[in-house]
Amino acid sequence: MKKLKWLLASTAFCTSPVMAEMLDLEKDELTLGFIKLTDMAPLAIAYENGYFEDEGLFVTLEAQANWKVLLDGVIDGQLDGAHMLAGQPLAATIGYGTQAHIITPFSMDLNGNGITVSNDIWEQMRPHVPLMDDGRPQHPISAAALAPVVKDYQDQGVPFNMGMVFPVSTHNYELRYWLAAGGLEPGYYSPDDVSGQIGADVYLSVTPPPQMPSTMEAGTIFGYCVGEPWNQQAVFKNIGVPVITDYEIWRNNPEKVFGLSAEFAEENPNTTIALTKALIRAAIWLDENENANREDAVEILARSEYVGADAEVIANSMTGTFEYEKGDVRDVPDFNVFFRYNATYPFYSDAIWYLTQMRRWGQIAEPKSDEWFFETAQSVYQPDIYLKAARLLVDDGMAEEADFPWDSDGFKAPTPADHVIDAIAYDGRTPNAYLDSLPIGLKGDQTIAGSTIQN
Repeated sequence: MKKLKWLLASTAFCTSPVMAEMLDLEKDELTLGFIKLTDMAPLAIAYENGYFEDEGLFVTLEAQANWKVLLDGVIDGQLDGAHMLAGQPLAATIGYGTQAHIITPFSMDLNGNGITVSNDIWEQMRPHVPLMDDGRPQHPISAAALAPVVKDYQDQGVPFNMGMVFPVSTHNYELRYWLAAGGLEPGYYSPDDVSGQIGADVYLSVTPPPQMPSTMEAGTIFGYCVGEPWNQQAVFKNIGVPVITDYEIWRNNPEKVFGLSAEFAEENPNTTIALTKALIRAAIWLDENENANREDAVEILARSEYVGADAEVIANSMTGTFEYEKGDVRDVPDFNVFFRYNATYPFYSDAIWYLTQMRRWGQIAEPKSDEWFFETAQSVYQPDIYLKAARLLVDDGMAEEADFPWDSDGFKAPTPADHVIDAIAYDGRTPNAYLDSLPIGLKGDQTIAGSTIQN
């Protein structure tokens, strides 16, 4: 555990331009939670570069055992805020799993995940994967290449098990999206069966991120979807092969968010803005000058108090490359995006995509109107807080006016079909029409009754 030392007597600190604009904080001692993944980087950088300190905040960063413990900590007040799965504030607010109004004023990153299979599964997939002229696999690799492998396991009566990190994680939805795009059923949830395995061809279960490689090596799961560095760890340990990144599943997809309770934000509005300012500065630093600071970020993240993995493993994806098979290193400059493409702005359309996936797989059991999707997104994602923080940074000369979507209505332009693995476009303004366009998954008035879809 580390704590910032704030030297009030420092002349330089007292006369800095930041101090001239410092907010009147309602609470200045904060404990923030995170999981040991590289996309917690904005928190680590805001701490190490003194951005929290510039805002007058005494911050303690605490690694959490798993996502449930982290969410519970924010709900019960042990944590003032946290690095969160984007689905967690939404699920909690609608009462899926737990009931609590959680908000986010800051989206932490885009992309950053991958799907890895064991060496044995990869060897069985390889005959079904197209090759480039140089003999290497052609990416992106469709789950259609996995389908005959799954069929063989089914014929032998062996369940095909894969891991994801949490029921409302991006990883769960990305893995399901990839499987469904390849014609495989990833299973459904119902109010009576929250396993998510109703009607499944592939059985998905929760495994904490750092345990993914060892769980696959033990044969408990045959593959997984997780954030870094745990895909690259499988390559370095020579136990698995990442077959696709989430950038290839849905280009520049939203990933983690910074979450707080709505009560905290209401009681501490200036503190919430100050936190958001510090995180925006960290995101800018992580992406500025074409990722020039990433090597320094890797050194910080490798420390035991943050991710605690080998710097070489973290650098494999954090610095603009990604290694699929051992030695097959390819340029993926946008594998981790922290500020480019308005990555930090909490778009309603991002929230709505998560809600559509909850509905698609039965976590939202009953049909909902488009208006319900809009209202739910607006109750959780808080671009107004974000823009207040951004405006102060611009006024302080710490950010550029042109880097923020001041006139946004909260919706991104539709994601074009050629940016998505199944070639189906996404428009957050039409959630039910989007659900209707997906061949596998609940749509319209469909529900799950027992083990079947009811129309």
